[in-house]
Amino acid sequence: METVALVFPAFNAASTLEATVREIPEGFGDYRILVDDASRDHTVAEAERLGLHVERHERNRGYGGNQKTCYQTALDLGAEYVVMIHPDIQYDARIAPVMVDLIRIGVCDIVLGNRIRTRKEALDGGMPRWRNASMEVHHQSR
Repeated sequence: METVALVFPAFNAASTLEATVREIPEGFGDYRILVDDASRDHTVAEAERLGLHVERHERNRGYGGNQKTCYQTALDLGAEYVVMIHPDIQYDARIAPVMVDLIRIGVCDIVLGNRIRTRKEALDGGMPRWRNASMEVHHQSR
């Protein structure tokens, strides 16, 4: 049986964690693992309330250190597929099953998300206009 682990690298994510978890399709993911990177808010309590498997760093190890713990925990639990979902609602967690399917059927070896769903959403979210414009030029030049 193929196992899927959803991993959440978290730092002070208490206010957005529940909304992120609610976006995940019901029943998707054999393991839901949150790695808390020494948050100063109630991220751990929120994760436990939501039924997530929680690993804690006593001191902040940074984003890279958090990712390493996420992946290692998933592998230790026997996951064959690992989906990293940032608990800040900036990625669309609804597409996680599709991402796994692209790997499962051999279309891709890895699938990466993009925080920008639409240009308008990026601007509404606070992205500077100059950065949005430079990204559009970059995409058009391909």
